[in-house]
Amino acid sequence: MSESSDISDIAIVIPVFNQLHYTRQCVESLNRAGMADAQITIVNNGSTDGTREFLDARPGIRTIHNEANRGCGGAWSQGAKAANATWTVLLNNDVLVPPGFFQGLKHFAVEKKVEVVSPAMCEGDCDYDWQTYAAEFMKKMKTVRRNRIAHGVCFMVQRRVFERIGYFDDDMKLGGYEDDEFFRRARRAGFLLATTGAAFLHHFGMVTQKTMKSEQVMAKVLERRAYYRKKSGQTWISRKLTHVRNDIRGKWWRDTEKKRYGHTLKERRLEGRWEFY
Repeated sequence: MSESSDISDIAIVIPVFNQLHYTRQCVESLNRAGMADAQITIVNNGSTDGTREFLDARPGIRTIHNEANRGCGGAWSQGAKAANATWTVLLNNDVLVPPGFFQGLKHFAVEKKVEVVSPAMCEGDCDYDWQTYAAEFMKKMKTVRRNRIAHGVCFMVQRRVFERIGYFDDDMKLGGYEDDEFFRRARRAGFLLATTGAAFLHHFGMVTQKTMKSEQVMAKVLERRAYYRKKSGQTWISRKLTHVRNDIRGKWWRDTEKKRYGHTLKERRLEGRWEFY
């Protein structure tokens, strides 16, 4: 077995807060994709919906129970430190991964010497044959990559990244920007980031976000964004330049990938329609 195809040195870290139905089907998909319970660490951030009982009934899974919600950054750090693996995959619980997912992710990272790597994904409604779609997608898109970017839904980190820049910021005020803060530090330290088509997952997140559009929730999102911008030293000019660059780059990626392959590394399934971005 080659280094890049061996997934025994990969650990999965999943922070959870309620949403037991997502956690259960996520774990089932991980097992089908070749991940043993012993490779999975779940950080339970004070769930009250039966998550604790579910995890207690799966003693093979490493479980960390927090009495209170420590946020994503704190949970990621707890899990990554406990796992102490060569490769650590930080994963949302509202995802499904297919067979071949971890082999594709690691093979790309090892072959291309990328230290932080995210998979391609489809967000939204899972009203399609996602496993067949995923297998065909990974075969067709395995050479496609987007450089210098990763996403917080799922990203795999090489151990030396943690050793050099530390773990995740556990500042609860960041709420949703912990991934971007970590990626910024990784890039500044000279590590390579990328998103690859060699691995694909389905993310239900867009469905969840539909219920999060109240004025109260949006006010908190804006407050956290302002706090993160200030803490990370982002000026209006730097944000504007980054936005313009990302917009141009994103459109080029989308249009080029769609024209050449009929797919993009970020897709969305909404009310029976495909969207590409």
